[in-house]
Amino acid sequence: MGAETLLKNGEDRVQLDPKVPLILGLQPAALIDHVARVDGSLFDQIPGERGGSIPVAMEELEHILSELKRHVLASADDSSPMKTMAGGSVANTIRGLSSGFGVNCGMIGAYGDDEQGQLFACNMNTSGVNVSRLRKKKGPTAQCVCLVDAFGNRTMRPCLATAVKVQGDELTKGDFSGSKWLVMRFGAFNLEVIQAAIRIAKQQGVSVSLDLASFEMVRNFRVPLQQLLESGDIDLCFANEDEATELLRGEGNAHPEAAAEYLSKYCRWAVVTLGSNGCIAKHGEEIVQVPAIGEAKAVDATGAGDLFASGFLYGLVKGLSLEECCKVGSCSGGSVIRSLGGEVTPENWQWMYKQMQRKGLSLPDIRN
Repeated sequence: MGAETLLKNGEDRVQLDPKVPLILGLQPAALIDHVARVDGSLFDQIPGERGGSIPVAMEELEHILSELKRHVLASADDSSPMKTMAGGSVANTIRGLSSGFGVNCGMIGAYGDDEQGQLFACNMNTSGVNVSRLRKKKGPTAQCVCLVDAFGNRTMRPCLATAVKVQGDELTKGDFSGSKWLVMRFGAFNLEVIQAAIRIAKQQGVSVSLDLASFEMVRNFRVPLQQLLESGDIDLCFANEDEATELLRGEGNAHPEAAAEYLSKYCRWAVVTLGSNGCIAKHGEEIVQVPAIGEAKAVDATGAGDLFASGFLYGLVKGLSLEECCKVGSCSGGSVIRSLGGEVTPENWQWMYKQMQRKGLSLPDIRN
């Protein structure tokens, strides 16, 4: 698309260099997702709570992958019960912004010199994402098994321990210069690089978006997370209902509305997604609640929050109202759950555009 534009809260429209990514995603370690629809008995064989995301060792990852064939559920509406693709919350959001909304995006991170690393870089590049800020390193690329049950709920088991990743001292001003947004996911094990990225981003005038990752991450590392939020350096925060509850657990008001209120004290935009109940968002004194797209058929919830973020960020850079940003987010979040994995199919992008048209929303400059 042509030169990108940015319009925020009555500010002047700013012309940006079309060669520089408008939105950057920081994913320290590139990740390959192995997504499969499985029967419930497999969940009894793996560690951790069903529905969450906790790291596993390579031996455990290989064990789960070896068990998949015996537990895969066939589906009449999907040709493949298992898919392998570039994954990770940030990658899903950035890929969605690029391929579905035509926003000029780039990725910062590292991938290994293996087959999985090449697949990650190729998948993102094919989706139109600028991969020049990805570092290729000697070593393995991170992988994650995404298990989807019969109801479309997903359980994540990433293997990250030995994977290559970018370090904080490797980041440069050139990685961020000229961009307007940095998209990140909270991770206690990546705190050093997250803090380094925020520091440079703020020096370069780049706004920061943070996703709270998972309820386990919030539960186990609530103190450093709250310190990060309360620093005032996070401009936009996304939390799902479970993460919002964990964030305020023990304070007597652990519900989505209170979480949105808490986040809005420190972040310019606070968004709490509520699954089939839509979302709550707050910006300044304005608060809105927007329902989910009722027509969305939930095959796999993987990437729903990530693609919601794609739509919301698209709305922000296009100067849409808070309510309209939420509506676009609901449309894009609804598009990804209609098939397996965190990558939206061309057919489901078309479905999303129709939903946006019905709601009178601004359509992207490109159509797949």
